[in-house]
Amino acid sequence: MIAAPEPITVTIPHRLGREAAKARIDRGLAAIRGEIAPYVRSIEYRWEGYRLDFRMRAMLQSVSGRIEVYEEFVRIEFALPRLLHLLATTIRGRIERSGARLLEGPDREQPKIP
Repeated sequence: MIAAPEPITVTIPHRLGREAAKARIDRGLAAIRGEIAPYVRSIEYRWEGYRLDFRMRAMLQSVSGRIEVYEEFVRIEFALPRLLHLLATTIRGRIERSGARLLEGPDREQPKIP
């Protein structure tokens, strides 16, 4: 039996505090959702306290994961199917850059994904 690829984990530090970081992520979801729409067939997410569980379909593949908001950092963990795991380094880099922009500096309504 072939083992599934390891989940991808990204940790992004911030100085916002837990509530403000969660609020920025929540506001940023609409912008992020709009920017990835050409690549994603569907996306579902749900907050449970300071944890956001998500699932999306992209390139006929299913991606699921969670975002956990802590006082000084945000931890993003997601599982990629084998086909998309080939792009893990690229995907991780985009998430790190976009997340850092969202959580740093002045409040932004629409983070841009490069």
